[in-house]
Amino acid sequence: MNPVFIGYGFLMLAIICEIMATTLLVKSEQFTKLIPTLMMAALYIVSFYFLSQTLKTIPLGIAYAIWGGIGIVLTAIIGTVIFKQTVDAGAVAGITLIVSGVIVINVFSHTVGH
Repeated sequence: MNPVFIGYGFLMLAIICEIMATTLLVKSEQFTKLIPTLMMAALYIVSFYFLSQTLKTIPLGIAYAIWGGIGIVLTAIIGTVIFKQTVDAGAVAGITLIVSGVIVINVFSHTVGH
């Protein structure tokens, strides 16, 4: 199997764990709820483990840009859908620019073979 494909698999797992951990960060209510706090901490650790595995095949800057960009978008969606938080036009514009940056990196950068 292609090592870059495996790297992107690890990156997706890292993103999923990070999104779940960030969601639990809200549920921890500033670390006053024990179970969500412990689950959050465990998921952040697992997320960073998978991110570290990603770095075997994908450069740090590329992996972190993708991890951060996708994480921001999914976190904003979860905040809106689950927590009923509002996102204004400025936030949507900023998120759009971040997503555009991730797309530019993946389409036009030759740093990682696709």
